[in-house]
Amino acid sequence: MNTTTKIYIAGHRGMVGSAVWRALEKKGYTNLVGKTSADLDLRNQQSVLNFFQNEKPEVVIDAAAKVGGILANNDYPYQFLMENMQIQNNLIDTALKSGIEKFIFLGSSCIYPKFATQPLKEEYLLTDSLEPTNEWYAIAKITGVKACQAIRKQFNKDYVSLMPTNLYGTHDNFDLKSSHVLPAMLRKFHEAKLNNTPVALWGSGTPMREFLFVDDMAEAVVYALENKLPEYLYNVGSGKDITIKELAETIQKAVGHQGEIIWDATKPDGTPRKLMDVSKMKEMGWQYSTELKEGIEKTYAWFLENINSVKEVKM
Repeated sequence: MNTTTKIYIAGHRGMVGSAVWRALEKKGYTNLVGKTSADLDLRNQQSVLNFFQNEKPEVVIDAAAKVGGILANNDYPYQFLMENMQIQNNLIDTALKSGIEKFIFLGSSCIYPKFATQPLKEEYLLTDSLEPTNEWYAIAKITGVKACQAIRKQFNKDYVSLMPTNLYGTHDNFDLKSSHVLPAMLRKFHEAKLNNTPVALWGSGTPMREFLFVDDMAEAVVYALENKLPEYLYNVGSGKDITIKELAETIQKAVGHQGEIIWDATKPDGTPRKLMDVSKMKEMGWQYSTELKEGIEKTYAWFLENINSVKEVKM
């Protein structure tokens, strides 16, 4: 690997992909390739094949996915299953057929069973049933992990899967209908501060979640790029979790909202706890650096600067 290696970042305009792009540029990489969804439909096999033949990338980082929170997963199960499989299958298979030796596949902690022992270890994959509210996305991501594992086993290529915990940060999706918990809360508290109103949040506030600032995730991707990791699957996270109630209070303080928080216990909580065991990545030499309070403050500052153009997803 050198700074002129041609690296294709699928999903380079998304939160994770753009963070990876920034991290690589910061380290001096000069031959980065990205295409918007308007220029390249990753769901179309022939389009992906044509792109690889024309561009001839040497490394692929797959940060492209159809993503969303509980509501979006529940309302659009088929799209979350099928479109994610189409995207990753086209990228993985075309990379293999193009002779690409290094492929980094990015997934999600939701691949692990709903009631798996905490913290979640890589070996818990496929040992029990999934969380029903996001199983469609999880099943798609599991097939991507197993495809990369199969390529490692059969063709001895350096295809590795990184499973991040809940990511947040700049360039996130702040659309209240399709976003994840942290950006949705941030937007709700901001709007409630402007309107001097209470904030209504789903669930009981008792589930525990782990969060990782997206720039830290990008550093983990760069680490995997520059090192040959000996196993096929690695968790990426902080190794720390907090309750959703604590998260809400942290965001409320960062935003400066003074009103009441109302919890709607008739709405689903999702998985009771999701904490990653990140010891394997730590043993390899990588660990996170941004604490949650600092990350939320950075995210809110970016949100305020880009408030007129924050990403909203049309389903």
